[in-house]
Amino acid sequence: MEFNPEILDTRAIYKLLTGAIIPRPIAWISTINEAGINNLAPFSYFNMVGDDPPHVMFSTRRDNNSNKDTLNNVLSVKQFVVNMVTEPLVEQMNSSAQAVPEEIDEFDMVGVTPIASSLVKPMLVKESLVNFECELVHHYFLEDHKQGGACVIIGRVVRMHFDESVLLEDYKINMEIYKPIARLAGSNYSKIGEVFSIKRS
Repeated sequence: MEFNPEILDTRAIYKLLTGAIIPRPIAWISTINEAGINNLAPFSYFNMVGDDPPHVMFSTRRDNNSNKDTLNNVLSVKQFVVNMVTEPLVEQMNSSAQAVPEEIDEFDMVGVTPIASSLVKPMLVKESLVNFECELVHHYFLEDHKQGGACVIIGRVVRMHFDESVLLEDYKINMEIYKPIARLAGSNYSKIGEVFSIKRS
């Protein structure tokens, strides 16, 4: 079948895209507002966009033409932290996805430990095995939207934190220890399954 997104219902578009573009890594984004209140929320519209220098991107939807706290904080403070989600953290990550008032600290709400970053103001999730401190370099609001659109955030990675348990020689990652979680559609998630290798010709 062929679909025209110009006339298709936004809910249908969302279901088709999130069901087909899988699995998606999850960025557990920590930010801080100007009053010093922590915010922590997961985003599966996320990936790296370069390594020289290292940059990552994530996108936040604007339901009902309203910014999420994460977006407001990034635009005002110009910094954020990507905390990678692993199997032991999936329940806390899921709990932090709910909409709560700005004055609620999701670190406390879901029971994870905030620790100071090296360079940026937002806190790291101590329990996360991999964290990236980021400085905002660019943002872009999607145009011609129907219900609020989204904003794409690109950040430069200024510090990387890796728990020693996940590191192998030559900077490789031990997937058996790391155990990352990826997003599928609806309420579904995935773990790392069968891994195979193909050498480049």
